Amino acid sequence: MNTCDCCGNSYDKAFQVMVGGTNYTFDCFECAIHKLAPVCAHCACRIVGHGIEAGGAFYCCAHCSKQEGVEGAIDRVA
Repeated sequence: MNTCDCCGNSYDKAFQVMVGGTNYTFDCFECAIHKLAPVCAHCACRIVGHGIEAGGAFYCCAHCSKQEGVEGAIDRVA
C-alpha cells in the first residue's frame, strides 16, 4: 500500500501526482488540494479553481486581488 504525503494514511487506492519533477502520493483529492493548491495572498484560502494571478501573487477572486491593490480584476463581465 502507498502512504499519503499529506496525512500519512496507507491506502490501496492511492494515486500519484507529479509537479515540477516531484512525485507526490495522495489517498484523496482533499489531501492533494491541501498539499499542492496555491494559497490566496489576501485571505489565505486554498485556490481550487482558476483564481487570479497578478504581480507574482495568486488570489482566489477579484475581490481579494482588489483588497491588495490590484486594478482591473473582475469576477464577471456584465
